[in-house]
Amino acid sequence: MFTRLKEDISCVFQRDPAARTTFEVITTYPGVHALLFHRLSHRLWNIGLCWLARAVSTLARWLTGIEIHPAATIGRRFFIDHGMGVVIGETAIIGEDCTLYHGVTLGGTSWAKGKRHPTLARDVVVGAGAKVLGPIEIGEGARIGSNSVILNPVPAHTTVVGVPGRLIQTPSEQEASHRTRMAEKMGFDAYGATADAPDPVADAINRMLDHMHVMDQQMQTLCESMQRLNGNQPDLDIPEIESCELVSTAEELLKIQAEKEKRKKSGTEG
Repeated sequence: MFTRLKEDISCVFQRDPAARTTFEVITTYPGVHALLFHRLSHRLWNIGLCWLARAVSTLARWLTGIEIHPAATIGRRFFIDHGMGVVIGETAIIGEDCTLYHGVTLGGTSWAKGKRHPTLARDVVVGAGAKVLGPIEIGEGARIGSNSVILNPVPAHTTVVGVPGRLIQTPSEQEASHRTRMAEKMGFDAYGATADAPDPVADAINRMLDHMHVMDQQMQTLCESMQRLNGNQPDLDIPEIESCELVSTAEELLKIQAEKEKRKKSGTEG
């Protein structure tokens, strides 16, 4: 018992920088209190004292704002940060080293008996306000973003955000580097070129940068082919091709403005 309590207190210090003393954690952290109440209610449930187990869990909800069904299975070093509004259903299974924030619901989507709540593997983090619904599995090390609604299984070591939840795919080093180069050429802010968050604006900009990168390569190939053609056919009157390097929109506008001023000045002098 005391070993489990020591683990509970230790994981609070590891995951909450606001924790200062052991006494503070024991006396003021509702997530720790709710977990202790659940261990008692879970034992009562397993020996057949179901009403008493529900009474203990109801008391815990009144005191902590956290509702955990006595039948739920919870692993070691489980931490609920803040905790208000957390709901964990009857058939939910939570692995070791998991973390839940306030407002999280591990709920069901069916009135049928049987397994109807989520299963969280080891080291899963569920952000504030997220709803994980149904008999789905959340893979080891997965991260659920705040206020997400998760209705489908989540692979291990991935991040899911949004309503409905969708995977965030981290770009490869090559993709990230060419996006950065194109962003610098076109004058985009760096956040639009490198952000991994599922911001629709950033996603649209990243797709534009990918398209520009492909077009840049094609233009480079075309320019090199024309240069070789000009060298092989000296009789052809092909204007000299300048650098194929793309310039920023601002530089291009300045060049066009300078050409206009030059033509205007020539017309005035004539």
